[in-house]
Amino acid sequence: MVLSDRDIKKAIASGRIKITPKPDYSKQLGSCSIDFHLGNRFRVFKHSTHPFIDLMGDVDVASIMEEVVIPKGKPFILQPGDFAIATTVERLKLASDIAGRIEGRSSLGRLGIIVHSTAGLFDPGWDGKPTMELGNLGVMPVTLYPGMRICAFTFEEVSSKVEVPYSKKKGAKYAGAKNADASKLGKEVKQEIKKGK
Repeated sequence: MVLSDRDIKKAIASGRIKITPKPDYSKQLGSCSIDFHLGNRFRVFKHSTHPFIDLMGDVDVASIMEEVVIPKGKPFILQPGDFAIATTVERLKLASDIAGRIEGRSSLGRLGIIVHSTAGLFDPGWDGKPTMELGNLGVMPVTLYPGMRICAFTFEEVSSKVEVPYSKKKGAKYAGAKNADASKLGKEVKQEIKKGK
Protein backbone atom coordinates (compact mmCIF):
# COMPACT_ATOMS: atom_id res chain seq x y z
CA MET A 1 0.00 0.00 0.00
CA VAL A 2 1.35 3.45 -0.96
CA LEU A 3 1.91 5.73 2.03
CA SER A 4 -0.19 8.88 2.29
CA ASP A 5 1.25 12.29 3.13
CA ARG A 6 0.46 11.81 6.82
CA ASP A 7 2.04 8.33 6.83
CA ILE A 8 5.16 9.63 5.07
CA LYS A 9 5.51 12.22 7.84
CA LYS A 10 5.00 9.53 10.49
CA ALA A 11 7.61 7.27 8.87
CA ILE A 12 10.08 10.16 8.76
CA ALA A 13 9.35 11.11 12.38
CA SER A 14 9.93 7.50 13.52
CA GLY A 15 13.11 7.14 11.46
CA ARG A 16 11.78 4.42 9.12
CA ILE A 17 12.40 6.86 6.27
CA LYS A 18 15.38 9.18 6.64
CA ILE A 19 15.84 12.09 4.24
CA THR A 20 18.86 14.37 4.61
CA PRO A 21 18.64 17.34 4.51
CA LYS A 22 15.27 17.38 6.22
CA PRO A 23 12.48 18.07 3.71
CA ASP A 24 10.36 21.22 3.72
CA TYR A 25 6.88 19.70 3.78
CA SER A 26 5.23 22.92 2.61
CA LYS A 27 7.17 22.76 -0.68
CA GLN A 28 8.05 19.08 -1.14
CA LEU A 29 5.22 16.96 0.26
CA GLY A 30 2.43 15.84 -2.05
CA SER A 31 -0.65 13.76 -1.24
CA CYS A 32 1.34 10.51 -1.41
CA SER A 33 4.86 11.55 -2.48
CA ILE A 34 7.75 13.80 -1.59
CA ASP A 35 9.86 15.77 -4.06
CA PHE A 36 13.64 15.56 -4.20
CA HIS A 37 16.05 18.13 -5.69
CA LEU A 38 18.57 17.80 -8.50
CA GLY A 39 22.24 17.64 -7.51
CA ASN A 40 25.03 19.37 -9.44
CA ARG A 41 27.06 16.33 -10.63
CA PHE A 42 26.20 14.54 -13.85
CA ARG A 43 27.76 11.67 -15.79
CA VAL A 44 27.51 11.64 -19.57
CA PHE A 45 28.79 9.21 -22.18
CA LYS A 46 31.81 10.11 -24.29
CA HIS A 47 30.02 8.73 -27.35
CA SER A 48 32.25 10.53 -29.83
CA THR A 49 35.28 8.49 -28.75
CA HIS A 50 33.66 5.09 -28.04
CA PRO A 51 31.55 3.44 -30.73
CA PHE A 52 29.57 1.09 -28.44
CA ILE A 53 29.37 -0.51 -25.00
CA ASP A 54 30.44 -4.15 -24.80
CA LEU A 55 29.37 -5.66 -21.49
CA MET A 56 31.83 -8.53 -22.03
CA GLY A 57 34.64 -6.21 -23.09
CA ASP A 58 37.66 -5.07 -21.12
CA VAL A 59 36.60 -1.39 -21.04
CA ASP A 60 35.17 -0.26 -17.73
CA VAL A 61 31.90 1.62 -18.38
CA ALA A 62 33.01 4.32 -15.93
CA SER A 63 35.94 5.10 -18.23
CA ILE A 64 33.65 5.94 -21.15
CA MET A 65 31.71 8.43 -19.08
CA GLU A 66 32.81 11.81 -17.87
CA GLU A 67 31.64 13.77 -14.86
CA VAL A 68 30.24 17.23 -15.40
CA VAL A 69 29.97 19.51 -12.35
CA ILE A 70 27.59 22.42 -12.78
CA PRO A 71 28.38 25.64 -10.87
CA LYS A 72 25.66 27.21 -8.74
CA GLY A 73 23.09 29.10 -10.80
CA LYS A 74 24.18 27.53 -14.11
CA PRO A 75 22.10 25.02 -16.09
CA PHE A 76 22.76 21.51 -17.32
CA ILE A 77 21.32 21.41 -20.83
CA LEU A 78 19.78 18.09 -21.80
CA GLN A 79 19.59 17.86 -25.58
CA PRO A 80 16.89 15.85 -27.39
CA GLY A 81 17.84 12.16 -27.35
CA ASP A 82 20.53 12.74 -24.71
CA PHE A 83 21.03 10.66 -21.59
CA ALA A 84 22.79 11.49 -18.32
CA ILE A 85 22.88 10.11 -14.83
CA ALA A 86 22.72 12.36 -11.80
CA THR A 87 21.96 12.17 -8.10
CA THR A 88 19.53 14.04 -5.96
CA VAL A 89 20.65 16.55 -3.35
CA GLU A 90 18.96 14.40 -0.73
CA ARG A 91 20.26 11.22 0.79
CA LEU A 92 17.63 8.54 1.41
CA LYS A 93 17.69 5.72 3.95
CA LEU A 94 14.87 3.18 4.13
CA ALA A 95 13.96 0.74 6.90
CA SER A 96 13.86 -2.96 6.06
CA ASP A 97 10.06 -2.92 5.70
CA ILE A 98 9.66 0.06 3.32
CA ALA A 99 10.37 0.27 -0.40
CA GLY A 100 10.66 3.53 -2.34
CA ARG A 101 9.80 4.36 -5.95
CA ILE A 102 11.21 7.27 -7.90
CA GLU A 103 8.87 8.99 -10.32
CA GLY A 104 9.14 11.91 -12.69
CA ARG A 105 7.32 15.16 -12.14
CA SER A 106 4.39 15.79 -14.46
CA SER A 107 5.54 19.29 -15.40
CA LEU A 108 8.91 17.94 -16.58
CA GLY A 109 7.29 14.97 -18.31
CA ARG A 110 5.28 17.43 -20.40
CA LEU A 111 8.59 18.77 -21.68
CA GLY A 112 9.85 15.28 -22.53
CA ILE A 113 12.13 14.83 -19.49
CA ILE A 114 12.20 11.40 -17.86
CA VAL A 115 14.03 10.70 -14.60
CA HIS A 116 14.32 6.93 -14.78
CA SER A 117 14.59 4.55 -17.69
CA THR A 118 13.72 1.36 -15.83
CA ALA A 119 15.28 1.52 -12.37
CA GLY A 120 12.43 3.01 -10.36
CA LEU A 121 12.51 0.71 -7.32
CA PHE A 122 14.59 1.38 -4.20
CA ASP A 123 14.68 -1.79 -2.11
CA PRO A 124 14.03 -1.91 1.63
CA GLY A 125 17.31 -1.11 3.38
CA TRP A 126 18.47 1.31 0.65
CA ASP A 127 20.92 3.93 1.92
CA GLY A 128 22.53 6.55 -0.30
CA LYS A 129 21.90 9.34 -2.76
CA PRO A 130 19.35 8.16 -5.33
CA THR A 131 20.65 8.09 -8.90
CA MET A 132 18.41 9.21 -11.74
CA GLU A 133 18.62 8.15 -15.37
CA LEU A 134 17.77 11.43 -17.07
CA GLY A 135 16.60 11.44 -20.66
CA ASN A 136 15.12 13.98 -23.05
CA LEU A 137 12.41 12.39 -25.18
CA GLY A 138 11.30 15.78 -26.48
CA VAL A 139 12.32 17.70 -29.57
CA MET A 140 13.87 20.73 -27.85
CA PRO A 141 16.79 21.10 -25.43
CA VAL A 142 15.73 21.62 -21.80
CA THR A 143 17.74 23.41 -19.12
CA LEU A 144 17.88 21.65 -15.77
CA TYR A 145 19.13 23.61 -12.78
CA PRO A 146 20.81 22.03 -9.75
CA GLY A 147 18.58 22.60 -6.75
CA MET A 148 15.30 22.41 -8.68
CA ARG A 149 12.70 19.82 -7.70
CA ILE A 150 13.37 17.04 -10.20
CA CYS A 151 11.57 13.88 -9.04
CA ALA A 152 9.09 12.52 -6.52
CA PHE A 153 9.39 9.52 -4.23
CA THR A 154 6.51 7.32 -3.18
CA PHE A 155 6.83 4.70 -0.46
CA GLU A 156 5.21 1.33 0.15
CA GLU A 157 5.21 -0.97 3.13
CA VAL A 158 6.30 -4.48 2.23
CA SER A 159 4.42 -7.45 3.72
CA SER A 160 7.13 -8.02 6.34
CA LYS A 161 10.69 -6.96 7.08
CA VAL A 162 12.99 -8.31 4.39
CA GLU A 163 15.51 -10.97 5.40
CA VAL A 164 18.38 -9.17 3.67
CA PRO A 165 18.13 -5.36 3.38
CA TYR A 166 19.73 -3.86 0.27
CA SER A 167 22.60 -2.32 2.24
CA LYS A 168 23.57 -5.81 3.50
CA LYS A 169 22.94 -7.69 0.27
CA LYS A 170 25.96 -9.50 -1.18
CA GLY A 171 26.82 -7.77 -4.42
CA ALA A 172 24.72 -4.65 -3.77
CA LYS A 173 26.45 -2.61 -6.46
CA TYR A 174 25.22 0.83 -5.45
CA ALA A 175 24.86 0.61 -1.66
CA GLY A 176 25.95 3.82 0.06
CA ALA A 177 26.04 5.78 -3.21
CA LYS A 178 27.28 9.34 -2.88
CA ASN A 179 27.65 10.14 -6.58
CA ALA A 180 26.10 9.07 -9.85
CA ASP A 181 28.06 5.85 -10.34
CA ALA A 182 28.36 4.41 -13.84
CA SER A 183 26.73 1.04 -14.54
CA LYS A 184 28.50 -1.88 -12.89
CA LEU A 185 26.71 -4.46 -14.98
CA GLY A 186 29.76 -5.60 -16.97
CA LYS A 187 31.33 -7.63 -14.15
CA GLU A 188 27.99 -9.28 -13.40
CA VAL A 189 27.42 -10.22 -17.06
CA LYS A 190 30.92 -11.69 -17.36
CA GLN A 191 30.36 -13.85 -14.27
CA GLU A 192 26.96 -15.05 -15.45
CA ILE A 193 28.19 -15.88 -18.96
CA LYS A 194 31.22 -17.78 -17.58
CA LYS A 195 28.97 -19.81 -15.24
CA GLY A 196 26.70 -20.65 -18.18
CA LYS A 197 29.57 -22.19 -20.16
